[in-house]
Amino acid sequence: MKKMMGILLILVLVLPVVSFAQSQAASGSSDSLEYKWGGALRLRNEYWKNWKDMNNDVLDNRNFFRVKTSLWGQVDYTKDYTGFIKLTNEFKPYTYLGGSVSTLPDKNPNKKGYQFMIDEVLVDNLYFDVRNFLTLPVDLRIGRQDFLGTYGEGFLIMDGTPQDGSRTFFFDAAKATWRIDPNNTLDLILINDPRDDDVLPVINRDEYKLIYATSPKYYLLNTTREKASVLYWKNKAVKGLNLEGYYIYKTEDDKGGAGLQAEETRLNTVGSFAKYTMASCILRGQLAYQFGEYGDEDREGLGGYAWIDHDFKDTQWSPQLSVGYVYLSGDDSSTSKMEGWDPLFSRFPLWSELYLLSYASETRIVGYWTNLSMPGVSLKFKPTDKMKLTFAYYYLMANENPPTFASTKVFSFDSKQRGQLPQARIDYKFDKKGNITGYFLAEYFKPGKFYVNKDPAVFLRTELQIKF
Repeated sequence: MKKMMGILLILVLVLPVVSFAQSQAASGSSDSLEYKWGGALRLRNEYWKNWKDMNNDVLDNRNFFRVKTSLWGQVDYTKDYTGFIKLTNEFKPYTYLGGSVSTLPDKNPNKKGYQFMIDEVLVDNLYFDVRNFLTLPVDLRIGRQDFLGTYGEGFLIMDGTPQDGSRTFFFDAAKATWRIDPNNTLDLILINDPRDDDVLPVINRDEYKLIYATSPKYYLLNTTREKASVLYWKNKAVKGLNLEGYYIYKTEDDKGGAGLQAEETRLNTVGSFAKYTMASCILRGQLAYQFGEYGDEDREGLGGYAWIDHDFKDTQWSPQLSVGYVYLSGDDSSTSKMEGWDPLFSRFPLWSELYLLSYASETRIVGYWTNLSMPGVSLKFKPTDKMKLTFAYYYLMANENPPTFASTKVFSFDSKQRGQLPQARIDYKFDKKGNITGYFLAEYFKPGKFYVNKDPAVFLRTELQIKF
């Protein structure tokens, strides 16, 4: 039934485009038709060390490649109607996984490690745009779509499929944008994100096996099924000032949930984001309050950040210095209320690739940013027009002890000092248009007394991306 619904959705979104194109061709008129297409190839190598428990004696290290390809197409068949589709595939050849060496190739799901095999081709984006709906200043986008960098620097709305890493970011959603006036817009978004990748048809589905998945037939996209209704206002009436305000109502079911998503959640989030740009300085910050229910408990949380970015444009290499602080409330297990911050749709490397992974030991969910106080500083340079260097340092603390289900073999439960996290990154553009880019990222985490073990964790990534 789900596959049939997926096929039906494709027909609903694509057939109007095809029908219009055919009618234009039959009438000999194609002046309004515009076709676009493109693709991308992303090659990565990643190395993880001690990302789970900061312990050299436990072999959880990984060394693997990520090969991601995407192909997209778009049809603008009037100025107000657009159809868009993107197909994506990513597979991960592992050379080392927690003490085992991958066999090349091997499709045996009983063998330790991950198989070296082509993964699957999935519908990454599939949506239909209607602008000036019913001649009103309202734009609609219906279908599978991304919200990358669209709302408040991604603090709450960024990744709808966190369980598959950076393979995809999509939301199954309907969005209406009301252009109130030149300085104000209001978005209404309805989100229905599945737990498993079982909504739209997938090529090569039957051959795919994910060894450690609870439902091997489907690639896990999320911890649970998540739904949300969003009201999001943006204002730019004051020169240099961007203001955003929002209300988000989100539900998380308890089917397949674990850790801090083990109970059914009904959560309200209200907050605002502001960014003020001056001649050489940018002030940006966000503050949000959460309230609702977590299982049978009441729930509330507080989260936000504040940063100052200062550009030294007249100095060699155009350095930029950023100083800031992040706060995400933690749950006090001695109370009858759940006070831990819920990152909503922001389980992505907002501040760190390495610590995004390390949260899995504490919350049983990768990327569940919560229970954090973190001052930080970064310094960026541009030695050439094509190169950018970034150095950052974060000092991480917890506001509360880890959850009671967290392992005493990993966490000490007698300190709030998480540790220190320096980072370094080199970005390079190989062409003027930025169609060929690459970067190298290194993160080193020195654990504090929050952890039982004190062996450092390491994350290394090398990437080359080609767009066409």
